[in-house]
Amino acid sequence: MKGKFITFEGCEGAGKSTQMRFLSAYLTERGIPHIVTREPGGSDISEAIRKVILDGRFTAMTDECEALLYAAARAQHLADTVAPALAAGKTVLCDRYIFSSYAYQGYGRGLGRRFLQDINSYAVAQFMPDVALFLDIPPARAFERKHGADREDRIEQAGADFHRRVYEGYLRLAEEYPEILVRVDCSGTKFETKDKIAQLLRARGLIG
Repeated sequence: MKGKFITFEGCEGAGKSTQMRFLSAYLTERGIPHIVTREPGGSDISEAIRKVILDGRFTAMTDECEALLYAAARAQHLADTVAPALAAGKTVLCDRYIFSSYAYQGYGRGLGRRFLQDINSYAVAQFMPDVALFLDIPPARAFERKHGADREDRIEQAGADFHRRVYEGYLRLAEEYPEILVRVDCSGTKFETKDKIAQLLRARGLIG
């Protein structure tokens, strides 16, 4: 039996980790087997790649190198963690996935969609999520919530214009992929957002 694949998308500080914890607790209470993972990361090799990607010292990293590293981490993560869990019938909750690449490297960095689709073809062809929850909050508000950007995180330090492009990219992607990438208004409290997500997932038959 194939499990369910639910991913969480959005700008830095949108509340993905918090909402994943809420959903994980919900699934645990109901005895639903699941795993919680993240990108980049989620397995030993992918976590090692994550450290390289986010290291604030590597300011000379090219946009193409960044995108290729994300794709490499994703391929390993799928093989090591996501695919086995789905094959076992588990629900997979993943912090970021393919739409992050489209938003961050596509719109944020200005790389072409064709390039990103090519280097992520394994993921796109075999492991598209059942739903990708786009936690919709503008980056300025999100950084305000998290009390500013992390000085050690190379992506968070990319600047306001970069994060604005990322957010606008997510909005365009939500229009382009309405059947997968679903906007969740995060302007209210984290508990209100939690209820919106639960209602959305129930409507799609992804949770009971």
